[in-house]
Amino acid sequence: MQIRTTGIPEQAPPNHPWAGAGLSSSMAGVVTGARRRALRDGDRHVDTAHLLHSLVESDPTVREVFDGGPQLARVLGYLVQRSIGYGLRWQGTQEDSGGFPAVPEPVGEGWSPSAAAAMDRAARSALLRGELHADGLDLLAALVADPRCRAVEVLDRAGVVVERLGVRAADRTTARDPQG
Repeated sequence: MQIRTTGIPEQAPPNHPWAGAGLSSSMAGVVTGARRRALRDGDRHVDTAHLLHSLVESDPTVREVFDGGPQLARVLGYLVQRSIGYGLRWQGTQEDSGGFPAVPEPVGEGWSPSAAAAMDRAARSALLRGELHADGLDLLAALVADPRCRAVEVLDRAGVVVERLGVRAADRTTARDPQG
């Protein structure tokens, strides 16, 4: 029999840099969705595009940061094309923006260096704000902070001005900051 305790956030696996911070239930859902996508797509690693796809689908606050429905539809269109093997040709390759060492892991279990770094940046952003857990806006800001990651490539191809999106996400995060 499995006992479920409410109020205790799910924890990231211990090999991830944000493992000590834990994950809120909404971010645990984003991570689970990204892992599911990577596994279904046959990708060896969860990458930043997997995270972006799961984040945009599951977080209404993140969707509000975009320039309306048509822009969001283009972003989702590119992400769906990627997940069914068309459009962007990343399947079977590891995302590497060049800033972090690659670590080989089993299909769907590992994290690209860029995705792990984005999760770490999101967790640090939340901690600096005095929060225990990162949220979707923290992760979105962390994703767009790496101009060479796959999530940014998707956003660029969909016509999103990434710098503007990053500023909007940061502004909304700062607006929630009880210290700022």
